[in-house]
Amino acid sequence: MLIIPAVDIQEGCVVRFIQGRLDKKVYSRDPVKTSRHWASQGARLIHVVDLDGANTGIPGNIDVVKEIVKAAGAPVQVGGGIRTEEVIKTLLDCGVSRVILGTKAAEDEAFLSRIFKKFKDNIVVSIDAKDGQVLTKGWQAGCADTNMDALEFACALRELGFKQVIYTDVSRDGTLSGPNIQATKRLLKTGLSVIASGGVSSLEDIKKLKKLEKEGLAGVIIGKALYEGRFTLSEALKLS
Repeated sequence: MLIIPAVDIQEGCVVRFIQGRLDKKVYSRDPVKTSRHWASQGARLIHVVDLDGANTGIPGNIDVVKEIVKAAGAPVQVGGGIRTEEVIKTLLDCGVSRVILGTKAAEDEAFLSRIFKKFKDNIVVSIDAKDGQVLTKGWQAGCADTNMDALEFACALRELGFKQVIYTDVSRDGTLSGPNIQATKRLLKTGLSVIASGGVSSLEDIKKLKKLEKEGLAGVIIGKALYEGRFTLSEALKLS
């Protein structure tokens, strides 16, 4: 099971939010240094999110991402506001391991199908959900509801040929309230491999997720718990 540190970037800083919007806290003003730190601690994959892009639909930190890829020393997956083939190609050409699609994947199946056929496993979809419903557009109030069931969306992705998804329980994200184990289990029953995200607060949470590895859990993305010092990346890796 991969332990994947999150590097969320807004206005050039590494930040964390609660449920995507509340209680912003800046942890670093150097995302490149932060990414390099996680790689030096043993991270085998780094999860980078362009929050400016997620909120506007236009990536705002591509230059920073390029620097991270060059300096980190570990594979990097990137999401946030990626909604065109041109941006996908730019990111892959600069060395990004995987491009994460969220809003565009949920809203444009024809685009998703075409992009997946072209880029295959270099594309991964993030299913961001609250109360079982898919959210989009940076989870912003008033424009995020899709009326799309997360499980139905997962099954549709499997039919398109996807083998793995990222699953974020938005209600848990940044809250340190523990991951949504039951929702993760339900998603695993679709036959997809899952990377879980949202709510991890302790090493005990990692142990609980580890038990789902045989069912197809491939990894867990961890943000606030690492930045707040709830445990170290080294401690988490020992459980993986």
